[in-house]
Formats: sequence, structure tokens, C-alpha cells
Amino acid sequence: MMFWRMVIRALIRQRRKMLMIACTIALGVSLATAMLNVMFDVGDKINQELKTYGANIRVVPQAASLLDDMYGLDEGQNYYLREDELGNIKTIFWAFNIVDFAPYLASEVHLNDTRVRMVGTWFRHHMALPTGEELDTGMTNMKSWWDVQGRWLTDDDAGGALVGSLLAARNGIDVGDVITLSYDGRAESFTVNGIFDGGGDEDEYVYVPLAAAQALLDKGGLIDSIEVSALTTPDNELSRRAAQNPKSLSAKDLETWYCTAYVSSICYQIQEVISDALAKPVRQVAESEGSILNKTQLLMLLITVLSLAAAALGISNLVVASVMERSKEIGLLKALGAHDGPISRLVLTEIAVTAIIGGGIGYFAGLGFAAIIGRSVFDAAIAVKPLVIPLVAVLVCAVTLAGSIPSIRLLLSLKPAAVLHGR
Repeated sequence: MMFWRMVIRALIRQRRKMLMIACTIALGVSLATAMLNVMFDVGDKINQELKTYGANIRVVPQAASLLDDMYGLDEGQNYYLREDELGNIKTIFWAFNIVDFAPYLASEVHLNDTRVRMVGTWFRHHMALPTGEELDTGMTNMKSWWDVQGRWLTDDDAGGALVGSLLAARNGIDVGDVITLSYDGRAESFTVNGIFDGGGDEDEYVYVPLAAAQALLDKGGLIDSIEVSALTTPDNELSRRAAQNPKSLSAKDLETWYCTAYVSSICYQIQEVISDALAKPVRQVAESEGSILNKTQLLMLLITVLSLAAAALGISNLVVASVMERSKEIGLLKALGAHDGPISRLVLTEIAVTAIIGGGIGYFAGLGFAAIIGRSVFDAAIAVKPLVIPLVAVLVCAVTLAGSIPSIRLLLSLKPAAVLHGR
């Protein structure tokens, strides 16, 4: 009882310094809490942002891919996938990680006397899934960075077309013009709803609704490729081994790989539900996603460490100053027979009580900072991670202890006679 009475009186008597210590701890903990919550939740946020810049998985007919690897032939030549199996993509284990997908059917056709590449696709397609859910998916979301003069097509625009900017400039095509595409004796007229600038080879293409392309090419219900945009986990040694040969994994490693959202495991699962398909990661996109995510998380971790280190230095200076001010009091306690252990416990308890108060305030302030970061950077809420609470508790203890060590060493070195005589 006497011990706690001394602690309370010491806290009241040194309330200004204890308030400074609490504020120092609160500042460090708030920044650490914000960074840890964002770091643990940032993966999906960054992936969502990157998904607006294209697909990271491409699905093609297995036989066509084999011919392309062996002989360099066009992947889509005379080999096709089934359109009616597209909904199966949303039935895989990682279905909720599939953000968007779009099928394609491409071929060379004639525009007047010029050979051009026509691509049939879904633009914003509403479909009922085998699970009973409904979904809107297609190329509109996956190519959101395209600069479109006019307007995007919808799947209801059976006679509409999007023309690439280079093709339109070379052939004098404007929005509202009617163009005629012909293939193998069949011809179809399309109204140009928009002219797009995608910044790549697609600026030479003509995009039309998938059903219109299938009718012109006489390929009803067929497609030659699928682009998939999926939220993925950065690759590691396990995922790279699995990508080469999943059968080489042990049962435990296979289960871990299959139940983790690696791009290779999602590709494998897509192949399981699409007949005769080969799903391949678009390495340039997939690798950059993992690299950006790792660097962002490393930056946040460094900020957390530096903030806590600064808090520890601040605590150290404040506690040392407090011990110096109380040197006569401590010297008197020692002269009356108090040992170093009880005196050290007294000082540490005072600091611990202050740290708990500062840490609690800092934690809730950190949640507010995390929400501000989420809204301002990702335009989305940052989820509160329960794992952060024990981490913050451990960090508060570590920072407080690290900051208290110099003061405890000073306390132990005090000599009662020298202190009481003012030396």
C-alpha cells in the first residue's frame, strides 16, 4: 500500500515531466499503430490500385500455347476455349480474389481493302454465376486508363465498334462513321461509337462485342483467350517451385501453396475449371505488383522502427532529467536503508503507469491516423487488425524499457553521502 502511495505522489509531484513522457510515448505509438495497420492491410489496397492498369493472368488454349512455345505460331490459331465455361473462373478457391476478367476472340479481317485485326470481347457483361451470384465484368474496368473519344461500348451495342487511334487516323475514321468488316465472304457494318488511345499495339485494332465477332467469324460460343485481373500474394521460393511443377511438392507444401493467393496457384485453379486451358501469369505485371508491395511495406516498417527509436531517445532524456531532479530524494531513501532494487522498481513503476496511459492514447490516435491515410491515399477504409494490439503492447514495453535503462544506471550509481552533501 505504501509503495503505491509513493508512486501516486511521485506522479502528481512530477506531473509535467510524466505528461511529457506520456506524450512522447503516445506520439511514437500512434505512428507505429497507424503504420502497422496500414502495412497489414495495404496489400489488397495496392493490388486494387494496380488492377486498374491491366490483367496479371492470361488464359489461352493449351494446344495453341504448346505450338507457340515449340514453333512460334500464333497462340489463337485454330484452337479455342468455350465461352460457356467463363463463369467457372468465379468458382475456384480464390474466387473472391478475381477482380475482373474478359474473354477475347481475335482475327484478321478486311476493312475496305486493308487487313486489320478485329477483337471481340465483353465490355460490361452481366452474367449469372454457377454459385447463384451475379457479376458485371469485362474490358471496360480492365482498360480504364484508355483515353476514349466518344463513348465506351456496352454489350447491348451489337452494331457498335471501338477503333484504335492509329487505325482511325490512317483511314480517316471519326466517331459516328459506319465501317464494314468482312471475313470469308461475310460482311458486317458497325457504327464507330468511340476512338481510343491505349498507348500500345491495340491502337491498330477494332474492338466489337463478342457476339458480333463470333457471328462474323462463324465461331459461335468460342473464344481464343481470357484476361484475368486477380489480387495476388507476392511470390516466394515455394510459389516458384510450385510454378515449375506442383507435383514435386510435399503434401503439406502443396496444401499451403494451393491455399495461398499466389499468382501460380490461381493460374493452376483456373486450369482446373476451364477445359484444355493454360493459364499464364503476365510476369511484367505480376512481378511489379509484388515488388511495389514489398517496398511499400518495408518503407512503413522503417518508419515504425525510426519513430519508436525516436520515442525511446525522448523517454531516456526525460527520465534521466527526472532522476537528476530527484537525486536528493533517492539519496535520502538509500541513506535510510532502501536498497537499489526497491528504488528501481519504484521508478520503473512510475514510468510503466505513464507508458500505459500514453500507449493507450497513442493506440487510438494511431487508428485515426490509419483511417486518414486510407481515405487520402487509397480512398478506402483501413481495417483494424487485432494482431496490432499485442504488437503495440510489446513495442510500448520495449521502448519504455530501452528509454529507462540509462536512468536506472544513473540511479544505481548515486552515492547517498555525495548526493546529500550536494556533490
